Amino acid sequence: MPLLPRIVEAQVLTGLQTDKVVMLLGPRRVGKTVLLEQIIKKSKEPHLLLNGEDLAAQELLERRTIAHYKSTFSSISLLVIDEAQKIPDIGAKLKLIVDHVEGLKILVSGSSSFDLQQHTGEPLTGRKITLNLFALAEQEYDSIENILERKDKLHDRLVYGNYPELLSIMSNTGKAAYLRELVNDYLLKDILAIDGIRASDKMLALLKLIAFQVGQEVSHQELGRQLNMSKNTVEKYLDLLAKLFVIYRIGGFSKNLRKEVSKNSRWYFHDNGLRNTLIANFNPLSARNDQGVLWENYMISERIKFQNYHNVFSSNYFWRTYDQQEIDWVEEREGQLFAYEFKWNAEKKPKTPVAWAQTYPEAEFRLIHPGNYADWVRPD
Repeated sequence: MPLLPRIVEAQVLTGLQTDKVVMLLGPRRVGKTVLLEQIIKKSKEPHLLLNGEDLAAQELLERRTIAHYKSTFSSISLLVIDEAQKIPDIGAKLKLIVDHVEGLKILVSGSSSFDLQQHTGEPLTGRKITLNLFALAEQEYDSIENILERKDKLHDRLVYGNYPELLSIMSNTGKAAYLRELVNDYLLKDILAIDGIRASDKMLALLKLIAFQVGQEVSHQELGRQLNMSKNTVEKYLDLLAKLFVIYRIGGFSKNLRKEVSKNSRWYFHDNGLRNTLIANFNPLSARNDQGVLWENYMISERIKFQNYHNVFSSNYFWRTYDQQEIDWVEEREGQLFAYEFKWNAEKKPKTPVAWAQTYPEAEFRLIHPGNYADWVRPD
């Protein structure tokens, strides 16, 4: 499998300091372990690599005393813990280490923000740097693709997504099998690991309903009715799935214009491959009637990666009025508004909605299509 440079690597290396814990968060199978190994090689420092799922690693950290930790880590300058959330009381243990073992840099990874932040949040207040790692971003393919290859591969990625291991699978049948395993094994494993969650089948059923409603406003009450669940349970499950880096929520934008819709939500998948696995549809793009949905989801997932990796601090929304004027994506950043509409067919050029233009005349409005998307998901 090609080893692609990851954008977040430079941020991790910069963040490694003796008074901080760098937390690398992300879903399973996006390359966290491989990235940790690469960082160890590039740092060229005496190190110790632990796996939180290894009982020996758990036992090594079990004796929570300053003297024990100073003795254990006296010969290294870099401590790396993969799957750190598997270690009981990891937050308190890391706090003791970072506060009392001088000259030690610490890097930990976890499969979800829910797991790791639940265990490390309060003890490490002011002592951590949190970074996210997602499936491969468009920019990260540049080392193995030219512009012409990128155009051809785009069709494939809209269907199968961006998980790194897909690069080494040549057949579409093999890619589909890999994604089904990802959903049925790793995703279910993450869901069942959450305290108090027993009905994994309900979670998957909820995800399937969301998969069919990408880009649409979702009624939590209606989802509950279809699944025989309460509205509160639906909202709890959706929040957990968002923390597991499966789906992403955006709310409606409003400055209190009476006609604007602001209470509802739209949900998108962090990876197109997961979405298509859930609806059991790996048909080629030319044979699908959801091309626009796939394009919208892909662009939003890529934009989220771009914002995270390049420190673009933005509040993200959709916009719609009760008379059905709408915009797919609105960013509020640096005191300004930026509106974007996604169209797979570049010939369908939408006009700026009248209500938007009248209410927010200073806002930028752009159409994002296959011919111009590259500069929107890559740095200038």
